Amino acid sequence: MLMEEIQKKGSLVFAVNGEKFELPCIDPSTTLLQFLRSDTCFKSPKLGCGEGGCGACVVLVSKYDPKLKKVEDFSVSSCLTLLCSLNACSITTSEGLGNTRDGFHSIHERFAGFHASQCGFCTPGMCMSFFSALVNAEKGNKPNPPPGFSKLTSSEAEMAIAGNLCRCTGYRPIADACKTFAADVDIEDLGFNSFWKKGDSKETKVSKLPPYDPTKNFSTYPEFLKSESATNLDSSRYPWYSPVSIEELQSLLNSNLTENGVSFKLVVGNTGTGYYKETQRYDHYVDLRYIPELSIVKRDQMSIEVGATVTISKLISFLKEESKVDSGSYGKLVSKKLAYHMEKIASPFVRNSASVGGNLVMAQKNGFPSDIATLFLGLSATVSLMTSHGLEKLTWEELLSRPPLDSRTVLLSVSIPFKKDQSSLQNRSKFLFETYRAAPRPHGNALAYVNAAFQSEVSLYHNSVLINNIQLAFGAYGTKHATRAKKVEEYLTGKVLNLHVLHEALKLVKLAVIPEDGTLHPEYRSSLAVSYVFEFLYPFTDVHSAISGGLLAGINDISVEEVSESSNDGCISQGRKQTLLSSAKQVVESSTEYYPVGEPLKKVGAAMQAAGEAVYVDDIPSPPNCLHGAFIYSTKPLAAVKGIQLKSNQLTDGVIDIITFKDIPSGGANVGAMTISEPEPLFAEDLVRCAGDRIAVVVADSQRSADVAARTALIDYDTANMDSPMLTAEQAVEKSSFIQIPPFLHPKEVGDFSKGMAEADHKILSAEIRLGSEYHFYMETQTALAIPDEDNCMVVYASSQNPEKAHHVIASCLGVPEHNIRVITRRVGGGFGGKSVRAMPVSTACALAAYKLRRPVRIYVNRNSDMIMTGGRHPMKVTYSVGFKSSGKITALHLDILINAGITEDMSPVLPLSVINSLKKYDWGALSFDVKLCKTNLTSKTTMRGPGDVQGSYIAEAIIEHVSSLLSMEVDSVRNENLHTFESLNLFYDNIVEAGEYTLPSIMDKLAVSSSFFQRSKVLEQFNQKNTWKKRGISRIPIVFEAMQRASPGKVSILQDGSIVVEVGGIELGQGLWTKVRQMTAYALGLIESSWAEDLVEKVRVIQADTLSVVQGGLTAGSTTSESSCEAIRLCCNVLVERLTPLKKQLQEKNGSVDWPTLIRQAQQQSVSLAANSYYVPEFGSRSYLNFGAAVSEVEIDVLTGETTILQSDIIYDCGQSLNPAVDMGQIEGAFVHGIGFFMHEEYLTNEDGLMVSNSTWTYKIPTIDTIPQNFNVHVLNSGHHKKRVLSSKNSGEPPLLLAASVHCATRAAIKAARKQLKLWDKLDASVSEFYLDVPAILPVVKTQCGLDYVEKFLETLLAQKSN
Repeated sequence: MLMEEIQKKGSLVFAVNGEKFELPCIDPSTTLLQFLRSDTCFKSPKLGCGEGGCGACVVLVSKYDPKLKKVEDFSVSSCLTLLCSLNACSITTSEGLGNTRDGFHSIHERFAGFHASQCGFCTPGMCMSFFSALVNAEKGNKPNPPPGFSKLTSSEAEMAIAGNLCRCTGYRPIADACKTFAADVDIEDLGFNSFWKKGDSKETKVSKLPPYDPTKNFSTYPEFLKSESATNLDSSRYPWYSPVSIEELQSLLNSNLTENGVSFKLVVGNTGTGYYKETQRYDHYVDLRYIPELSIVKRDQMSIEVGATVTISKLISFLKEESKVDSGSYGKLVSKKLAYHMEKIASPFVRNSASVGGNLVMAQKNGFPSDIATLFLGLSATVSLMTSHGLEKLTWEELLSRPPLDSRTVLLSVSIPFKKDQSSLQNRSKFLFETYRAAPRPHGNALAYVNAAFQSEVSLYHNSVLINNIQLAFGAYGTKHATRAKKVEEYLTGKVLNLHVLHEALKLVKLAVIPEDGTLHPEYRSSLAVSYVFEFLYPFTDVHSAISGGLLAGINDISVEEVSESSNDGCISQGRKQTLLSSAKQVVESSTEYYPVGEPLKKVGAAMQAAGEAVYVDDIPSPPNCLHGAFIYSTKPLAAVKGIQLKSNQLTDGVIDIITFKDIPSGGANVGAMTISEPEPLFAEDLVRCAGDRIAVVVADSQRSADVAARTALIDYDTANMDSPMLTAEQAVEKSSFIQIPPFLHPKEVGDFSKGMAEADHKILSAEIRLGSEYHFYMETQTALAIPDEDNCMVVYASSQNPEKAHHVIASCLGVPEHNIRVITRRVGGGFGGKSVRAMPVSTACALAAYKLRRPVRIYVNRNSDMIMTGGRHPMKVTYSVGFKSSGKITALHLDILINAGITEDMSPVLPLSVINSLKKYDWGALSFDVKLCKTNLTSKTTMRGPGDVQGSYIAEAIIEHVSSLLSMEVDSVRNENLHTFESLNLFYDNIVEAGEYTLPSIMDKLAVSSSFFQRSKVLEQFNQKNTWKKRGISRIPIVFEAMQRASPGKVSILQDGSIVVEVGGIELGQGLWTKVRQMTAYALGLIESSWAEDLVEKVRVIQADTLSVVQGGLTAGSTTSESSCEAIRLCCNVLVERLTPLKKQLQEKNGSVDWPTLIRQAQQQSVSLAANSYYVPEFGSRSYLNFGAAVSEVEIDVLTGETTILQSDIIYDCGQSLNPAVDMGQIEGAFVHGIGFFMHEEYLTNEDGLMVSNSTWTYKIPTIDTIPQNFNVHVLNSGHHKKRVLSSKNSGEPPLLLAASVHCATRAAIKAARKQLKLWDKLDASVSEFYLDVPAILPVVKTQCGLDYVEKFLETLLAQKSN
């Protein structure tokens, strides 16, 4: 009976981790992620972006097919997946794979053992992306793998996580953890981990891995759901319809359901909402997935027909199978190319639910820059539509030219026509087909700058190639729709291909592909289109060896790629299907002197993070009556605010209040942050002073209502009688708008500049460098939860690097004594400096709203707002004059540095010192400078991993590069010429280094040997001579980084059973602070009896920072908080050791031996105090010290597209005597990859009002697994004793980021080789080596410096040679 009732009622039933959920009614716009996080205990899927762009929310969905009696498993972005679309589905999250109580899954354990989780926020999503690939590989019909492995290949293991973002690790350890499951992995190639020891045999290594047994695979789909399989939801309770035929769909769309302004939405995967954000609620949803005709792909002799609801992943699988079947050579070719191209669209977890039809409709209606639209245009696809008048068939090209489809017109299917293979037999013609895309990321998860699909029919004509017909489709280049280059097609059709014809055709391409006004990098895009047509046709011009190679003699259809591979001049061939990363070496030199300090122990709680059990602020369950807040910020840089109006629509129904400066209590102050001297207002009062300025917080009953209300709020600005805003540093200088630099933060000049200039043989005067901003991109955005407590108190859970200061600011704002406020921070999902000052206003606004409304309030800032409001790195304009000898030795340098600090002080006053300190890494002879902090109408710029140091170190390299190019010297020899001696180092850095501690010269020499720097430089020169289209560059750079320790508190308490609780001021951000503190506690308490140290590690728990428990916690930043926290704990332990040692001696004399639990029991009985606290204050003379390191990077650029591939990076970094080499290795790799982001990828774009516009995962590209060095070798150097350091250790969190400039310098060298090539052709008017390479060196920047008309110049050269 019950079964029938459910069938009739059609309730929404699904399972999560085997637990059944039945929802009698639900808002149909609810996503799976919203439901999981608010209505279940499963918090492992995280909200990272809400766009399907980061992978933090990935889960596995399993569906049962009653006909085939099969379960289908696939990963999805739970932030985009609508809950109502999961009827009768089973969802598995990372805690469903394994957890602390039931035991972890081997994925979790291997991630932990390979040190592949740092802050841990992205790890559960990574694990689920990988698990999905693992489950599906086991279903494949590949041979059975050796025991302990899966059927996955190494390449598939890497690609499984290609769509997931991580800002901490640098990806290599994650890839290695995944590859441990691959059947074809060479175990020797896998990196540093905690499972095996040096010298273990292959067999031993395999046996030590946490076991994986696919036969014991746990069930992803519970039996009880099979009986529920896909009933349709009862539409009287859910406004959700699932028609099962086209007729039913038609009558539904023509029924009264869609009349009288009633809104409805057609859905398949709902992934479009990741790009087009929804700010309205629909009355009805129509799910198209149950209409059989729409969900199948089939092929006949004439075509492949793709139903509109077929997912992109399903189409790829179908095409891959097709390319194996004998479907005629043309069919095979097209299938293979399409599948290869489509695998670069979005990421696996988006492709699994995104439909082909949805993608095409977004392209047709909204101008979405789709790849599929271009591919289908290039293949002359036709489409079937259902309109209000009936069915209609037309070409895809015709549909693109029509006005946007109305809401009742449904795309039913697309058909890709096939050429008849027979026709080619008669006229010996060949079909060519090729697709292209260039994007910020090579393997997907990034929109293309330009995509293209070309097909042509050619035949042999008097030993030349005749073009019988040709189709050239281009898309995404800054046009509403994909277009055909008709004039080019007409010109080429019927022509015999030769260099002249190709050259003329390319001129027409340039005229055909013209981006609309306002498109970024328009010239680059046009040039890219030219490159593609050249790449397609050049192999068939008469000079090319393709014809003589007999490629046109057979009758198989060919891809251009085969032609180019057969040609021997290295022209344009693309390698396929090897792994993204090759083997990498990690060398660590650990020390047992202070055991267990110095051991490469795995990070505390790493497996728990992987399983998603680690609790971040947003994972704390909402207390009853909890409200949610979202910021309303200004979009104008300088204006009076006259009023705020909320748009009313159903999605904003739950709005409770708007909190502004007027709601600050009478004794409180309008303060949102405090830094060195001046407080920063929480909310703008009458005037907004930058785009991104906080105006108010909307409070609503759900985060979604608050977000939509804030996003759609209308602000009434008045700009009459306003000064024009200052957005650039130059504008600030004109108006003398500066932030004061306190005297103690003034850097010191060195030597006499005019004397140095007089000694110089050559001079460069007033050269310029400009550096832009960068966004932190912590995976967990800014967040806080404020809970009112008794007696006017408030508890605030904050994701903060500085809870102590947040505490002070909240108390000041509310006008209450500080003992009324308690700020708790357990862990932070990535900070990188962005949660030191910028987190304070979020906690304060949250507390103010809770105070006013007397209810708990939480704020989780959405990614788009977070990017706009956070501010990021400081932009700079540097003008320098430098004098130097003919030998390359620099004698004098003067810099005028303008730092754009934004609207408030923040931490900007520390920047001048850090810029100059890291720039002092070379001996400039004499160094003078004028540094100004410019106050502008931009969001406050703030600390960001290596603030000032990154820029200073890069400026030094840019100057060295400039000098070497002027002297036409090898840049490496100019670097060496200017490296410090021990004496000059101490002159520049105030005698900071003791004899024997200056390791940089030996690091540089070691690195040259270990990376084969000089040999590779020679090989690379030969490569560049032989290759026209690919050029390589290599670069070696040093860094010197001045670190400074700060005071830090600690507290150690020993409990009755001998377990130990530790509290420190430092915050665990993913940098392994807790792990090092735990090791230090065990070492320091182990001094009572050294044999106890190993067991003591397991007894230590470091707990959350609580500002009422440990005061003066300070700021976790500058990379030195781990060592300061360790030293504070050592001081505590010394006190406890002093108390316990006499007792231990007594017990030993009495009983002969004593263990730790007995000692503690006795101490309890004898009332020995078992708690100690301390405050470590570093000695004034030894607070600062220098870090040394060096890197060699080699890159290859594609001259046709500007794409840069990092072939290899080698790093040697001096950690002193590392407290934990595994943790430090992770910091070095992670920082370096973060730096690659700054130097190569992250384009921080603002509009004319200074408002950040690249504020989404669609437009802001941090590094991914496919953009890191393919071969990444790191040596953590142990440089022995440093008596003034904490157990001889040095920090590792920030300095390695500076080394990523080696990638930028190598790219410069590769571009130089391309320019040298132009010079050889006599086609370069400018200097080969003197050119300015922007940061970041994204594709358009690289191609522009190689020459946007490189292809044309190449052809002109060939034509000139011919005519001679």
